[in-house]
Amino acid sequence: MGRTVQNYPSGQDARPPAGRVEAITVQFHPDWPHVDGRVIESIAAEGYYRSQFATGVSNGGLTAFAGGDRWKWESRLFAGRYDRDAATNRPVYGAWNRRADPYGAAIRFGSSYLRLHTAAIDRATFCFPDSVFEPVDVGGAELLPYLRALADQSGLDDLDDYVETHIHGAVRVSTDVAAIVLDPSFVGTAVHAAAHQLGCPIEFHAGFTASPDALDPEYRGAHIVELARRLGTELTPRIIGDAAHAGTYPAQTLKQLWHCLARFGRHNNAKHAPPSRNLQP
Repeated sequence: MGRTVQNYPSGQDARPPAGRVEAITVQFHPDWPHVDGRVIESIAAEGYYRSQFATGVSNGGLTAFAGGDRWKWESRLFAGRYDRDAATNRPVYGAWNRRADPYGAAIRFGSSYLRLHTAAIDRATFCFPDSVFEPVDVGGAELLPYLRALADQSGLDDLDDYVETHIHGAVRVSTDVAAIVLDPSFVGTAVHAAAHQLGCPIEFHAGFTASPDALDPEYRGAHIVELARRLGTELTPRIIGDAAHAGTYPAQTLKQLWHCLARFGRHNNAKHAPPSRNLQP
């Protein structure tokens, strides 16, 4: 039976479970278009990571408006807490990095991520699976051992088995972010320059790279593999971001191409078995 916890943390109410506590990561595509520039440039200019209700962009569904699906899910998850609140006050979505994965906890949503200070756990709620599936197990840090077990035993694909996290209250880069972790394809680029403006440590993971031949056409479709071939002989997050800026291909198609690179392009990919359950395209 599910356990929905509606006594949400306010900073002192919740405590992490005993033992090692992994960080919350907030995954995103730093180089994808936003306003007149890139996502990371908007973050650097504002000093905050905002929810999709405030930014109007998302690497998942685009239903963050009054009466939209995301609005309805949040109304249910948080017992109406944000129904009449300002968009900037809405929770920010991330994932609990239960495996301490150097690529981040929810690679479905981006090649790079912000690693938050562990204090963020005290004002976060968690659920599994993703809130799009209307989970019944929602609560503070005391629920993490149970959610870990659910996720570990789910048999879901690597892109789908994250423990979703909702950070309540603003995510300010200067106080809440321990580091930004970038894909190495951004070394020396405008993304790298903007990262320096954040004022937090900059790190790099091992990188997402894959040839089109390494992509499984059954994962997101043969047309996605064909798109990869049109973009070059080696796929990287930077190449997909450049395509997003060019506007030649639909955003949803590029998201699916990213899913393929995320799934098959990690340097430790040999450790991951083929997907057994794949929740969404």
